[in-house]
Amino acid sequence: MWWSLVEQIFPYAIAYTVPLLITALGGLYSERSGVVNIGLEGLMIVGFFTSAFVISRLESMLPGTAIWLGLLLAMIAGALFSLLHAFACVTLNANQVISGTAINMLAGALTVYLARHMTGSGNILIMNGLIRRNIPVLSQIPIIGRLFFTQTYATTWVVLAILLVSWFLLYKTPFGLRLRACGEHPQAADAAGINVYRMRYIAVLISGACAGLGGAVILVTYSGEFNGSVAGLGFLALAALIFGQWKPLGILGATFFFGLASTIANVSQAIPALAKIPGILLKNFPYIVTLLVLVFFSKSTQAPRAAGEPYDKGKR
Repeated sequence: MWWSLVEQIFPYAIAYTVPLLITALGGLYSERSGVVNIGLEGLMIVGFFTSAFVISRLESMLPGTAIWLGLLLAMIAGALFSLLHAFACVTLNANQVISGTAINMLAGALTVYLARHMTGSGNILIMNGLIRRNIPVLSQIPIIGRLFFTQTYATTWVVLAILLVSWFLLYKTPFGLRLRACGEHPQAADAAGINVYRMRYIAVLISGACAGLGGAVILVTYSGEFNGSVAGLGFLALAALIFGQWKPLGILGATFFFGLASTIANVSQAIPALAKIPGILLKNFPYIVTLLVLVFFSKSTQAPRAAGEPYDKGKR
C-alpha cells in the first residue's frame, strides 16, 4: 500500500519541486553576490503573467513552439523587472528587504492590471500546456524508471541541467569565484580588481530570469491559468535557499522536501489515505513545515557574510 501511495504522490511532488528549485537557484545567485532578493515571489508572478499572455496569443498560430517562446520571454521579463531591485539595492544602496517587498507588491498589482487591460480579465487561460512523456529506455528501469523517467515534463530536465551548470559555474569557474567573493568580502574583491557593482547586477539579472522561468513552469505544467498569484512559492523558495545552506545540491534536497509538503497539501483529497486527515491541517502543512525548518536550522545556517549589506566603493 505504501508503495502505491509513493507512486501516486511522486509525479506531483516533482511537478511542485521544479519551479521551487529554479526560483531558489535564482535567489542563490543573487545572495551569493551579496544582494538579498525577497522579491522572488513578485518575479515569479511576472514570469507567470508573461508566459500566459504570450502563449495564449500564439498557441493557435504556433502550436508547440508557443510554449517554449513563452518560457523564454518569461525569463527575459523576469530579468528586466529585476533591474528595479538591482538599481535600488546596488546603485542607490537602498534597504534590500524593503526593495524586495516593493517588488512583490508592485508585480502582483501590475500584472493583474495589465491582464485586465490587455485581455479584459484578471485571469489568462492557455489551452495547452506541456505534455508528460516517458523517457525511452530509462523508463523501463525497475523502480527508479517508474518514479523518475515515466510521465515527466521536459522542463524538469531543463531545470536539472541549469542546476548542474550552476554548480559548475559557481565552484569551477573564475566567474563563480568572483561572484562568491562579492558576497563574502566585497572590499577585498574590489581590491583584487573585481567590479562588485557589475557582478551584483549580473547576479540579480540571473535571479530574475530564473524566478521568471519558475513562474512560467507553473503555468505550463500544472496550473494552465494565470490568476495573479503563485501561492507563496517564492517565499518557500527563499526558505529552501536557507535550508539548503546557499549551495546548489543542498537547495535540490530542500526544494524536494518543500515540494513534497506542498504536494501532500494539494492532492490530499484525491488520495484516500490522506483524505482522512483534517483539510485545514493539510492546507497549512507546507507553511508549518517551513516555519519549523527555519526555527530549527536558523542557528546553523551560514549565509554569505555580506548578504544584505550595501556596498559603497568609497568606504573601506
